[in-house]
Amino acid sequence: MQRRDSRKFDVRYLALVSMLFAVSLVLTAVEMFLPPLPFMPPGVKIGLSNVIIMYCLFCLSKRSVILLAILKSCFVFLLSGFTAALLSLGGGLLSVGVMIALALLFRNISYLLLSVAGAVAHNVGQIIVASFLMSSTMLVITYLPVLLISGVIMGNITGALLRFVMPPLRKIHAQMSGGLNITEPEAKNKK
Repeated sequence: MQRRDSRKFDVRYLALVSMLFAVSLVLTAVEMFLPPLPFMPPGVKIGLSNVIIMYCLFCLSKRSVILLAILKSCFVFLLSGFTAALLSLGGGLLSVGVMIALALLFRNISYLLLSVAGAVAHNVGQIIVASFLMSSTMLVITYLPVLLISGVIMGNITGALLRFVMPPLRKIHAQMSGGLNITEPEAKNKK
């Protein structure tokens, strides 16, 4: 009997993570095809899919957040190629690492602060990867201040979006879980 309940739990968790991944992919694809933002340097994006990543950080597990960041980079590879995927992976993993560390250190961290820190870390991660890919490290590093400022601006935007969409996302989470607290299957078995 317990095995059947455990399987239902696994399926619900998988369905929720899959749905969030699909939403993240749609937001990534939409953002890739949007025209460049006015008054912003080339390559700067809002980071709409980071709203989903941050939601997972608050409502699911840290492992799910890392998984979504890696899967998102694989999707970028399919749409834009190897270099874009490396930039996405480097920025995504550093961003997720910083947000996880901040969430663990400060239990009541605001969405806005977490989002800004994640956006800035994402840009720093991309600069690190770009410095390895390009022959001129100095050229890449000179672009860093521009990316840091744009990270603060875009982090504010995604933080505000997260605050706006968090209540409906929590309702979806509650409906998907059927009143249960959905966490990773391994986490349930450890209790």
